[in-house]
Amino acid sequence: MSVRGTRALWAAILALGLAATAPLAQTVEGGAEDPRAATGGAQTLEDILARQRGEKIDDSFRRGEIGDPASAAGLAEQLGTLGGVSDPELWRALRYGEAAVTVSTSAPAAGVVIQDGGMRWLKFREGPLLIYGGYGLIAMIAVILLFFLLRGRIRIEGGRSGQTVRRFGAVERFGHWLMAGSFIVLAITGLMILFGRIALIPLFGKEAYAPLASAGKWAHNNLSWAFMVGLALVIVVWIGHNLPNRHDLVWLAKGGGLFSKGVHPPARKFNAGQKIVFWSVVVLGLSISLSGLSLLFPFELPMFAKTFVALNATGLPQLVGLGTLPEVLGPHQEMQLAQAWHAIVAFAFIAIIIAHIYLGSIGMEGAFDAVGSGEVDVQWAKEHHSLWYEEVTGAAPDHPPGAPAE
Repeated sequence: MSVRGTRALWAAILALGLAATAPLAQTVEGGAEDPRAATGGAQTLEDILARQRGEKIDDSFRRGEIGDPASAAGLAEQLGTLGGVSDPELWRALRYGEAAVTVSTSAPAAGVVIQDGGMRWLKFREGPLLIYGGYGLIAMIAVILLFFLLRGRIRIEGGRSGQTVRRFGAVERFGHWLMAGSFIVLAITGLMILFGRIALIPLFGKEAYAPLASAGKWAHNNLSWAFMVGLALVIVVWIGHNLPNRHDLVWLAKGGGLFSKGVHPPARKFNAGQKIVFWSVVVLGLSISLSGLSLLFPFELPMFAKTFVALNATGLPQLVGLGTLPEVLGPHQEMQLAQAWHAIVAFAFIAIIIAHIYLGSIGMEGAFDAVGSGEVDVQWAKEHHSLWYEEVTGAAPDHPPGAPAE
């Protein structure tokens, strides 16, 4: 081949190379080079790595590529049966809930074939939820143990008088124990189900855990009704006694006498500490009941989309850096949020009740009698609820030195 012919051949190869690489220089709106031109619009390596790092990426380049059935060729034409949607486009449409899915059942959410957020929920459930929730309960137990070692049991400093006064009636104690008993079972079974895979199965084995988990699930679902009835009853009989008053400030300022001997701030039927527990039980109890109902009746009681709309209107999510919360949620997203919220509230609830159980039993002498027999020692009443004792007996209590008489 002559020199001229060789040059012509290299010129033709170079021209073909430039033509082949021309798509790589495609630009997007604004003049910037399209990072996905080299992949034909698919994910880039950086997209994949960002997803693996858990970073949020703009997936609109995939979300919008779900085909266009309207552009399909007619059935009589060549390739008409392929339609206007390729297999990848169909799967993307299914993933993002954009596909027109027709099912033969009327079951809720039956038309959802792929639920894109399932892995995020699973990672949260098996990661931060278990780690922070579990350590939170351990921390509460450690604080109580430290308090007991430093303070010891809070005794009736004047000694038992041998006389009693009625503290709680039968209805009050029934409501308390209905709620408390069911809550203890709910807490144990809930933790058993949540920690079963990582704690109980390695300890007992799958064969032993399976019937235990099944029985726990049945108890959790059915005793939830007893808890809600007990909660309603407790709210009705005690809410009037748990409204804040000026004596609560004195009680809080003195730490309720919990940290010092000989200090007994005056209080009515419930002191400030008990009121904090009461309102915590009310708020957390109502919240966990609502999320529990959503879980008991799957896909029928969605709550979070409407809640997010209300929160966005207040501007609070934006104020704390969460941005605008999603106001349109799929049915499975609603269920996953309900389960996550149910567990978060449960951990906080259990931690508070652990402290409450301690003070109401071994932590304070004479306290358990109030919900046990309903009768408390007169000296205990004078020391811890002097204003209430005066109201129910008409006799002025012996106020300890430094405590103001009312």
